[in-house]
Amino acid sequence: MYNNLSQVNIANPQFNSRTLNLISETDPDRTGLKIKSNHPINQQGSPVCNYYEPDRFGKQFLKICKPLAGPATKFLSVCLIFLLFTPRYGNAQHKHDKHTQYPSYKGLVMAGYQGWFRAEGDGTNSKSYSYGDEKRSGIDMWPDVGEYQKTYDTPWKLSDGQLAKFFSSHDKSTTDLHFKWMKEYGVDGVFMQRFFNAAKSRNENASDILKNAFEAASKYERAIGIMYDLSGLKASGEDCSALIEDWKYLVDQLKVTNQTGKKTYIHHNGKPLVAIWGVGFPDRPYNMRNIGLDKFIDFLKNDPVYGGCSVMLGVPMAWRTLNADCINDPYLHELIKKSDIILPWSVQRYSPLLHNDMDRLRDNTMADLKWCRDHHIDYVPCIYPGFSWHNLSKYEFPDDIKPIGSIPRQGGRFYWQQISTVINAGATMLYVAMFDEVNEATAIFKATNNPPVSKATSFITLDDKPSDHYLWLTGEAARMLRNEKPLSIKIPQRK
Repeated sequence: MYNNLSQVNIANPQFNSRTLNLISETDPDRTGLKIKSNHPINQQGSPVCNYYEPDRFGKQFLKICKPLAGPATKFLSVCLIFLLFTPRYGNAQHKHDKHTQYPSYKGLVMAGYQGWFRAEGDGTNSKSYSYGDEKRSGIDMWPDVGEYQKTYDTPWKLSDGQLAKFFSSHDKSTTDLHFKWMKEYGVDGVFMQRFFNAAKSRNENASDILKNAFEAASKYERAIGIMYDLSGLKASGEDCSALIEDWKYLVDQLKVTNQTGKKTYIHHNGKPLVAIWGVGFPDRPYNMRNIGLDKFIDFLKNDPVYGGCSVMLGVPMAWRTLNADCINDPYLHELIKKSDIILPWSVQRYSPLLHNDMDRLRDNTMADLKWCRDHHIDYVPCIYPGFSWHNLSKYEFPDDIKPIGSIPRQGGRFYWQQISTVINAGATMLYVAMFDEVNEATAIFKATNNPPVSKATSFITLDDKPSDHYLWLTGEAARMLRNEKPLSIKIPQRK
Protein backbone atom coordinates (compact mmCIF):
# COMPACT_ATOMS: atom_id res chain seq x y z
CA MET A 1 0.00 0.00 0.00
CA TYR A 2 2.84 2.39 0.90
CA ASN A 3 6.02 3.21 -1.00
CA ASN A 4 8.01 6.22 -2.21
CA LEU A 5 9.54 7.07 1.21
CA SER A 6 10.10 10.83 1.52
CA GLN A 7 12.40 12.75 3.87
CA VAL A 8 11.83 16.33 4.97
CA ASN A 9 13.36 18.72 7.52
CA ILE A 10 10.94 19.39 10.38
CA ALA A 11 10.57 21.83 13.25
CA ASN A 12 9.32 21.33 16.78
CA PRO A 13 7.02 18.27 16.61
CA GLN A 14 4.91 19.54 19.48
CA PHE A 15 4.17 22.70 17.51
CA ASN A 16 3.22 20.60 14.49
CA SER A 17 0.99 18.38 16.61
CA ARG A 18 -1.04 21.37 17.72
CA THR A 19 -1.38 22.64 14.19
CA LEU A 20 -1.96 19.37 12.35
CA ASN A 21 -3.82 17.56 15.10
CA LEU A 22 -1.05 14.97 15.38
CA ILE A 23 -0.41 12.78 18.41
CA SER A 24 3.29 12.57 19.38
CA GLU A 25 5.00 9.90 21.46
CA THR A 26 8.55 10.66 22.58
CA ASP A 27 10.79 7.87 23.79
CA PRO A 28 12.56 8.52 27.15
CA ASP A 29 16.05 8.53 25.68
CA ARG A 30 15.08 11.05 23.01
CA THR A 31 16.62 8.85 20.35
CA GLY A 32 13.57 9.22 18.15
CA LEU A 33 10.03 10.51 17.97
CA LYS A 34 7.05 8.64 16.57
CA ILE A 35 4.17 10.68 15.24
CA LYS A 36 0.82 9.22 14.27
CA SER A 37 -1.88 11.09 12.39
CA ASN A 38 -5.43 10.55 13.57
CA HIS A 39 -6.60 11.51 10.12
CA PRO A 40 -7.53 8.39 8.06
CA ILE A 41 -5.65 8.44 4.79
CA ASN A 42 -6.38 5.10 3.15
CA GLN A 43 -9.37 3.00 2.34
CA GLN A 44 -9.07 1.09 5.59
CA GLY A 45 -8.79 4.29 7.63
CA SER A 46 -5.30 3.36 8.87
CA PRO A 47 -3.02 6.21 9.90
CA VAL A 48 0.33 6.95 8.31
CA CYS A 49 3.26 6.05 10.60
CA ASN A 50 6.06 8.61 10.62
CA TYR A 51 9.46 8.66 12.37
CA TYR A 52 12.26 11.18 12.74
CA GLU A 53 15.84 10.97 13.95
CA PRO A 54 18.13 13.87 14.85
CA ASP A 55 21.39 13.81 12.92
CA ARG A 56 24.80 14.84 14.29
CA PHE A 57 24.29 18.43 13.18
CA GLY A 58 21.12 18.85 15.20
CA LYS A 59 18.69 18.60 12.28
CA GLN A 60 15.58 16.50 12.48
CA PHE A 61 14.25 14.41 9.60
CA LEU A 62 10.73 13.06 9.26
CA LYS A 63 10.24 9.98 7.15
CA ILE A 64 6.73 9.78 5.74
CA CYS A 65 5.12 6.83 3.98
CA LYS A 66 3.00 8.29 1.19
CA PRO A 67 0.14 6.34 -0.39
CA LEU A 68 0.19 6.08 -4.17
CA ALA A 69 -3.34 7.48 -4.29
CA GLY A 70 -6.29 8.10 -2.04
CA PRO A 71 -8.53 10.84 -0.66
CA ALA A 72 -5.93 11.99 1.86
CA THR A 73 -3.13 12.60 -0.67
CA LYS A 74 -3.98 16.27 -0.95
CA PHE A 75 -4.08 16.61 2.85
CA LEU A 76 -0.70 14.94 3.17
CA SER A 77 0.81 17.25 0.55
CA VAL A 78 -0.37 20.27 2.53
CA CYS A 79 1.26 18.78 5.63
CA LEU A 80 4.54 18.26 3.79
CA ILE A 81 4.60 21.85 2.53
CA PHE A 82 3.86 23.13 6.03
CA LEU A 83 6.65 21.05 7.52
CA LEU A 84 9.14 22.09 4.88
CA PHE A 85 8.59 25.77 5.58
CA THR A 86 8.48 25.54 9.36
CA PRO A 87 11.72 26.91 10.97
CA ARG A 88 14.31 24.39 12.11
CA TYR A 89 13.85 22.96 15.56
CA GLY A 90 14.84 25.46 18.20
CA ASN A 91 16.53 28.09 16.06
CA ALA A 92 13.93 30.73 16.85
CA GLN A 93 13.90 29.83 20.53
CA HIS A 94 17.57 30.30 21.52
CA LYS A 95 17.97 32.94 24.22
CA HIS A 96 21.40 34.06 22.99
CA ASP A 97 21.81 37.36 21.20
CA LYS A 98 23.34 36.56 17.83
CA HIS A 99 25.12 39.91 17.72
CA THR A 100 28.60 40.28 19.20
CA GLN A 101 31.73 42.31 18.58
CA TYR A 102 33.68 39.04 18.75
CA PRO A 103 32.19 36.52 16.27
CA SER A 104 35.27 34.24 16.33
CA TYR A 105 38.13 33.29 18.63
CA LYS A 106 40.49 33.41 15.65
CA GLY A 107 42.85 36.37 15.81
CA LEU A 108 42.34 36.87 19.55
CA VAL A 109 44.55 36.55 22.62
CA MET A 110 42.34 35.55 25.56
CA ALA A 111 43.44 34.96 29.15
CA GLY A 112 41.98 32.95 32.00
CA TYR A 113 40.52 34.99 34.85
CA GLN A 114 40.24 33.37 38.29
CA GLY A 115 38.51 36.15 40.20
CA TRP A 116 38.72 34.17 43.45
CA PHE A 117 40.73 36.56 45.63
CA ARG A 118 39.15 37.82 48.83
CA ALA A 119 40.45 40.16 51.51
CA GLU A 120 39.57 40.66 55.14
CA GLY A 121 36.92 43.38 55.36
CA ASP A 122 35.69 43.16 51.75
CA GLY A 123 32.14 42.21 52.78
CA THR A 124 32.21 38.63 51.50
CA ASN A 125 32.42 37.08 54.98
CA SER A 126 35.27 34.89 53.79
CA LYS A 127 37.28 33.25 56.53
CA SER A 128 40.49 32.53 54.64
CA TYR A 129 42.53 34.57 52.23
CA SER A 130 45.06 33.48 49.64
CA TYR A 131 47.73 35.85 50.90
CA GLY A 132 47.53 34.22 54.36
CA ASP A 133 50.29 35.11 56.80
CA GLU A 134 53.90 34.16 57.50
CA LYS A 135 52.88 30.77 58.78
CA ARG A 136 50.81 29.84 55.73
CA SER A 137 50.46 31.64 52.41
CA GLY A 138 48.96 30.44 49.14
CA ILE A 139 50.52 32.94 46.73
CA ASP A 140 53.97 33.28 45.20
CA MET A 141 53.80 36.80 43.72
CA TRP A 142 52.38 40.08 44.98
CA PRO A 143 50.17 42.43 42.97
CA ASP A 144 51.03 46.06 42.33
CA VAL A 145 48.09 47.71 44.13
CA GLY A 146 48.97 51.32 43.31
CA GLU A 147 45.98 51.88 41.01
CA TYR A 148 43.26 50.06 42.96
CA GLN A 149 40.40 52.15 44.34
CA LYS A 150 40.02 49.79 47.30
CA THR A 151 42.78 47.87 49.06
CA TYR A 152 42.94 46.00 52.36
CA ASP A 153 45.55 45.64 55.09
CA THR A 154 47.26 42.27 55.35
CA PRO A 155 49.49 40.70 58.06
CA TRP A 156 52.50 41.30 55.80
CA LYS A 157 54.94 44.19 55.92
CA LEU A 158 56.96 45.82 53.18
CA SER A 159 60.67 46.56 53.43
CA ASP A 160 59.93 50.10 54.69
CA GLY A 161 57.81 48.71 57.54
CA GLN A 162 54.42 49.68 56.08
CA LEU A 163 51.60 47.14 55.93
CA ALA A 164 51.34 45.38 52.59
CA LYS A 165 47.93 45.73 50.98
CA PHE A 166 45.90 43.43 48.76
CA PHE A 167 42.83 43.79 46.53
CA SER A 168 39.54 41.88 46.54
CA SER A 169 38.13 40.37 43.35
CA HIS A 170 34.67 41.00 44.79
CA ASP A 171 34.98 44.79 44.51
CA LYS A 172 33.41 46.16 41.36
CA SER A 173 36.21 48.71 41.10
CA THR A 174 38.77 45.88 40.97
CA THR A 175 37.09 44.19 38.02
CA ASP A 176 36.67 47.53 36.28
CA LEU A 177 40.38 48.28 36.64
CA HIS A 178 41.39 44.88 35.27
CA PHE A 179 39.25 45.28 32.16
CA LYS A 180 40.51 48.82 31.75
CA TRP A 181 44.05 47.43 31.66
CA MET A 182 42.99 44.88 29.04
CA LYS A 183 41.77 47.66 26.78
CA GLU A 184 44.80 49.90 27.41
CA TYR A 185 47.32 47.17 26.56
CA GLY A 186 45.39 45.35 23.84
CA VAL A 187 44.54 42.12 25.67
CA ASP A 188 41.44 40.98 23.77
CA GLY A 189 39.54 39.52 26.73
CA VAL A 190 39.18 36.74 29.27
CA PHE A 191 37.40 33.51 30.03
CA MET A 192 35.81 33.75 33.47
CA GLN A 193 36.56 30.61 35.48
CA ARG A 194 33.35 29.03 36.76
CA PHE A 195 34.35 26.31 39.20
CA PHE A 196 32.15 23.29 39.70
CA ASN A 197 31.29 23.97 43.33
CA ALA A 198 30.44 27.62 42.66
CA ALA A 199 28.23 26.55 39.77
CA LYS A 200 26.52 23.81 41.77
CA SER A 201 25.81 26.02 44.78
CA ARG A 202 25.13 29.24 42.84
CA ASN A 203 27.72 30.95 45.01
CA GLU A 204 26.49 34.52 45.46
CA ASN A 205 29.95 36.09 45.64
CA ALA A 206 31.07 34.31 42.48
CA SER A 207 27.92 35.46 40.71
CA ASP A 208 28.54 39.05 41.80
CA ILE A 209 32.03 38.91 40.31
CA LEU A 210 30.59 37.56 37.05
CA LYS A 211 28.07 40.38 36.90
CA ASN A 212 30.81 42.95 37.44
CA ALA A 213 32.99 41.33 34.80
CA PHE A 214 30.30 41.29 32.13
CA GLU A 215 29.48 44.91 32.84
CA ALA A 216 33.15 45.88 32.56
CA ALA A 217 33.60 43.80 29.40
CA SER A 218 30.78 45.73 27.77
CA LYS A 219 32.12 49.07 29.03
CA TYR A 220 35.64 48.48 27.72
CA GLU A 221 34.58 46.36 24.72
CA ARG A 222 36.58 43.33 25.76
CA ALA A 223 35.67 39.76 24.78
CA ILE A 224 34.36 37.60 27.61
CA GLY A 225 33.31 33.97 27.92
CA ILE A 226 32.45 31.32 30.47
CA MET A 227 34.91 28.53 31.25
CA TYR A 228 33.57 25.74 33.44
CA ASP A 229 36.38 24.27 35.52
CA LEU A 230 35.63 20.73 36.68
CA SER A 231 37.99 21.08 39.65
CA GLY A 232 36.03 20.13 42.76
CA LEU A 233 33.83 17.54 41.03
CA LYS A 234 33.73 14.40 43.18
CA ALA A 235 34.17 10.79 42.12
CA SER A 236 30.50 9.98 42.71
CA GLY A 237 27.21 11.53 43.70
CA GLU A 238 27.38 14.47 41.30
CA ASP A 239 27.90 15.10 37.61
CA CYS A 240 27.65 17.67 34.84
CA SER A 241 23.87 17.92 35.18
CA ALA A 242 24.65 20.64 37.74
CA LEU A 243 26.43 22.59 35.02
CA ILE A 244 23.44 22.26 32.69
CA GLU A 245 21.29 23.92 35.33
CA ASP A 246 23.96 26.55 35.97
CA TRP A 247 24.18 27.45 32.28
CA LYS A 248 20.41 27.99 32.28
CA TYR A 249 20.87 30.25 35.31
CA LEU A 250 23.67 32.23 33.68
CA VAL A 251 21.65 32.71 30.50
CA ASP A 252 18.34 33.52 32.20
CA GLN A 253 19.43 35.48 35.27
CA LEU A 254 22.85 36.94 34.48
CA LYS A 255 22.15 37.34 30.74
CA VAL A 256 25.72 36.31 29.90
CA THR A 257 24.92 35.81 26.21
CA ASN A 258 22.74 38.90 26.03
CA GLN A 259 24.59 41.64 27.88
CA THR A 260 23.13 45.02 28.58
CA GLY A 261 25.03 47.51 26.48
CA LYS A 262 27.64 46.46 23.95
CA LYS A 263 27.57 42.74 23.17
CA THR A 264 30.99 41.21 23.70
CA TYR A 265 30.38 37.55 24.59
CA ILE A 266 32.94 35.61 22.56
CA HIS A 267 31.50 33.50 19.74
CA HIS A 268 33.12 30.91 17.52
CA ASN A 269 31.72 29.63 14.25
CA GLY A 270 28.96 32.17 14.78
CA LYS A 271 27.84 30.70 18.13
CA PRO A 272 28.48 31.56 21.80
CA LEU A 273 31.61 29.75 22.97
CA VAL A 274 31.50 27.79 26.24
CA ALA A 275 34.66 26.17 27.61
CA ILE A 276 34.89 23.04 29.78
CA TRP A 277 38.28 22.60 31.46
CA GLY A 278 39.62 19.49 33.16
CA VAL A 279 38.87 16.67 30.71
CA GLY A 280 41.29 13.74 30.50
CA PHE A 281 43.62 14.48 33.42
CA PRO A 282 44.64 11.33 35.36
CA ASP A 283 44.90 13.06 38.76
CA ARG A 284 41.18 13.85 38.92
CA PRO A 285 38.86 11.86 41.23
CA TYR A 286 36.11 11.66 38.61
CA ASN A 287 35.93 9.37 35.60
CA MET A 288 35.23 11.35 32.45
CA ARG A 289 33.11 8.46 31.15
CA ASN A 290 30.46 8.65 33.85
CA ILE A 291 30.02 12.33 34.73
CA GLY A 292 27.69 13.18 31.85
CA LEU A 293 30.18 15.13 29.76
CA ASP A 294 28.70 13.91 26.48
CA LYS A 295 25.24 14.95 27.67
CA PHE A 296 26.53 18.38 28.71
CA ILE A 297 28.25 18.93 25.37
CA ASP A 298 25.12 17.81 23.52
CA PHE A 299 23.02 20.19 25.64
CA LEU A 300 25.29 23.15 24.90
CA LYS A 301 25.27 22.42 21.19
CA ASN A 302 21.74 21.18 20.54
CA ASP A 303 19.28 22.26 23.24
CA PRO A 304 16.48 24.22 21.50
CA VAL A 305 16.52 27.00 24.10
CA TYR A 306 19.93 27.14 25.79
CA GLY A 307 22.01 25.40 23.14
CA GLY A 308 23.30 26.56 19.78
CA CYS A 309 26.75 27.05 21.33
CA SER A 310 30.28 26.16 20.32
CA VAL A 311 32.31 24.16 22.84
CA MET A 312 36.00 24.35 23.80
CA LEU A 313 37.56 21.51 25.83
CA GLY A 314 40.53 22.05 28.15
CA VAL A 315 42.62 18.88 27.90
CA PRO A 316 46.11 17.63 28.90
CA MET A 317 49.14 18.46 26.77
CA ALA A 318 49.46 14.85 25.59
CA TRP A 319 45.80 14.58 24.53
CA ARG A 320 46.72 13.44 21.02
CA THR A 321 48.96 10.53 22.06
CA LEU A 322 47.02 9.64 25.24
CA ASN A 323 50.14 9.29 27.39
CA ALA A 324 52.34 11.30 29.77
CA ASP A 325 50.02 13.79 31.52
CA CYS A 326 46.91 12.38 29.84
CA ILE A 327 44.68 9.44 30.73
CA ASN A 328 45.09 6.55 28.30
CA ASP A 329 41.47 6.34 27.18
CA PRO A 330 40.35 6.81 23.55
CA TYR A 331 37.02 8.10 24.84
CA LEU A 332 38.79 11.45 25.19
CA HIS A 333 39.10 11.58 21.40
CA GLU A 334 35.38 10.90 21.08
CA LEU A 335 34.64 13.90 23.29
CA ILE A 336 37.14 16.08 21.44
CA LYS A 337 35.51 15.26 18.11
CA LYS A 338 32.22 16.56 19.49
CA SER A 339 33.81 19.90 20.35
CA ASP A 340 34.77 22.91 18.25
CA ILE A 341 38.10 23.91 19.84
CA ILE A 342 40.61 22.15 22.05
CA LEU A 343 42.88 23.87 24.56
CA PRO A 344 45.86 21.74 25.72
CA TRP A 345 47.19 22.75 29.15
CA SER A 346 50.87 23.65 28.92
CA VAL A 347 51.60 25.07 32.40
CA GLN A 348 54.61 23.21 33.86
CA ARG A 349 54.90 21.16 30.64
CA TYR A 350 57.62 23.39 29.15
CA SER A 351 60.52 25.18 30.79
CA PRO A 352 63.31 27.56 29.74
CA LEU A 353 65.66 25.44 31.86
CA LEU A 354 65.43 22.49 29.44
CA HIS A 355 67.65 22.51 26.38
CA ASN A 356 65.72 22.99 23.10
CA ASP A 357 62.35 22.76 24.84
CA MET A 358 60.90 25.27 22.35
CA ASP A 359 61.70 22.79 19.59
CA ARG A 360 59.53 20.28 21.42
CA LEU A 361 56.77 22.89 21.74
CA ARG A 362 57.02 23.62 18.02
CA ASP A 363 56.85 19.96 17.02
CA ASN A 364 53.95 19.21 19.35
CA THR A 365 52.02 22.27 18.17
CA MET A 366 52.44 21.38 14.49
CA ALA A 367 51.40 17.76 15.09
CA ASP A 368 48.40 18.88 17.15
CA LEU A 369 47.34 21.34 14.46
CA LYS A 370 47.50 18.65 11.79
CA TRP A 371 45.35 16.26 13.84
CA CYS A 372 42.82 19.03 14.39
CA ARG A 373 42.73 19.98 10.72
CA ASP A 374 42.17 16.36 9.78
CA HIS A 375 39.20 16.21 12.17
CA HIS A 376 37.84 19.70 11.43
CA ILE A 377 38.47 21.05 14.93
CA ASP A 378 40.13 24.32 15.86
CA TYR A 379 43.12 24.50 18.16
CA VAL A 380 44.32 27.12 20.65
CA PRO A 381 47.74 26.81 22.31
CA CYS A 382 48.16 27.75 25.97
CA ILE A 383 51.08 30.02 26.90
CA TYR A 384 52.22 31.20 30.32
CA PRO A 385 54.87 33.61 31.64
CA GLY A 386 56.42 31.36 34.30
CA PHE A 387 55.51 29.30 37.33
CA SER A 388 56.15 29.24 41.07
CA TRP A 389 54.42 27.11 43.69
CA HIS A 390 56.79 27.40 46.61
CA ASN A 391 54.55 28.74 49.39
CA LEU A 392 51.55 26.58 48.57
CA SER A 393 53.67 23.44 48.26
CA LYS A 394 54.95 23.83 51.82
CA TYR A 395 51.62 22.62 53.19
CA GLU A 396 50.13 20.88 50.14
CA PHE A 397 53.27 18.83 49.37
CA PRO A 398 55.45 18.94 52.52
CA ASP A 399 57.61 16.10 51.21
CA ASP A 400 58.12 17.79 47.86
CA ILE A 401 58.47 21.53 48.50
CA LYS A 402 59.01 23.42 45.25
CA PRO A 403 61.70 26.07 44.88
CA ILE A 404 60.67 29.69 44.42
CA GLY A 405 60.42 30.53 40.73
CA SER A 406 60.82 26.92 39.64
CA ILE A 407 60.00 27.91 36.04
CA PRO A 408 61.61 31.35 35.82
CA ARG A 409 60.18 34.19 33.77
CA GLN A 410 63.60 35.43 32.65
CA GLY A 411 62.28 38.95 32.25
CA GLY A 412 59.65 37.81 29.73
CA ARG A 413 62.03 35.81 27.54
CA PHE A 414 60.34 32.46 28.27
CA TYR A 415 56.88 33.94 27.65
CA TRP A 416 57.92 35.41 24.33
CA GLN A 417 59.65 32.23 23.22
CA GLN A 418 56.34 30.40 23.54
CA ILE A 419 54.41 33.15 21.76
CA SER A 420 56.72 33.33 18.75
CA THR A 421 57.06 29.54 18.56
CA VAL A 422 53.34 28.72 18.41
CA ILE A 423 52.51 31.60 16.04
CA ASN A 424 55.32 30.45 13.72
CA ALA A 425 53.91 26.92 13.94
CA GLY A 426 50.55 28.12 12.64
CA ALA A 427 48.47 29.11 15.68
CA THR A 428 45.64 31.53 14.88
CA MET A 429 44.51 32.18 18.46
CA LEU A 430 46.14 32.12 21.90
CA TYR A 431 45.11 31.38 25.48
CA VAL A 432 47.16 32.93 28.28
CA ALA A 433 47.36 31.27 31.69
CA MET A 434 46.50 33.48 33.54
CA PHE A 435 45.43 37.09 33.92
CA ASP A 436 45.31 37.29 37.70
CA GLU A 437 46.62 34.07 39.25
CA VAL A 438 49.23 34.98 41.83
CA ASN A 439 48.88 31.58 43.54
CA GLU A 440 51.03 29.82 40.96
CA ALA A 441 52.67 33.10 39.89
CA THR A 442 51.35 32.88 36.33
CA ALA A 443 49.61 36.28 36.38
CA ILE A 444 50.20 38.78 33.58
CA PHE A 445 48.52 41.72 35.36
CA LYS A 446 50.49 44.38 37.18
CA ALA A 447 52.74 42.90 39.87
CA THR A 448 55.43 44.37 42.08
CA ASN A 449 59.18 44.07 42.33
CA ASN A 450 58.89 44.99 46.02
CA PRO A 451 56.81 42.28 47.68
CA PRO A 452 56.50 41.83 51.45
CA VAL A 453 59.62 40.75 53.28
CA SER A 454 59.69 37.65 55.41
CA LYS A 455 62.13 35.17 56.90
CA ALA A 456 59.73 32.29 56.26
CA THR A 457 58.09 33.12 52.94
CA SER A 458 59.41 34.17 49.56
CA PHE A 459 57.79 35.87 46.55
CA ILE A 460 59.03 36.18 43.00
CA THR A 461 59.73 39.55 41.39
CA LEU A 462 59.51 40.71 37.77
CA ASP A 463 63.28 40.73 37.32
CA ASP A 464 63.18 44.52 37.67
CA LYS A 465 60.90 44.84 34.66
CA PRO A 466 58.02 47.36 34.87
CA SER A 467 54.88 46.17 36.64
CA ASP A 468 52.94 46.22 33.34
CA HIS A 469 55.61 44.33 31.40
CA TYR A 470 53.51 41.21 30.73
CA LEU A 471 50.39 43.16 29.82
CA TRP A 472 52.46 45.04 27.26
CA LEU A 473 54.00 41.85 25.86
CA THR A 474 50.54 40.26 25.59
CA GLY A 475 49.26 43.24 23.61
CA GLU A 476 52.26 42.96 21.30
CA ALA A 477 51.48 39.27 20.82
CA ALA A 478 47.90 40.10 19.82
CA ARG A 479 49.04 42.58 17.20
CA MET A 480 51.54 40.15 15.73
CA LEU A 481 49.02 37.31 15.77
CA ARG A 482 46.71 39.43 13.58
CA ASN A 483 49.59 40.49 11.32
CA GLU A 484 49.16 44.10 12.37
CA LYS A 485 52.94 44.14 12.74
CA PRO A 486 55.68 41.65 11.81
CA LEU A 487 56.28 38.74 14.15
CA SER A 488 59.45 39.18 16.19
CA ILE A 489 61.32 36.05 17.21
CA LYS A 490 63.24 38.01 19.82
CA ILE A 491 61.41 39.60 22.71
CA PRO A 492 60.19 43.08 21.70
CA GLN A 493 61.70 46.13 23.34
CA ARG A 494 59.74 49.20 24.32
CA LYS A 495 60.83 52.45 22.75
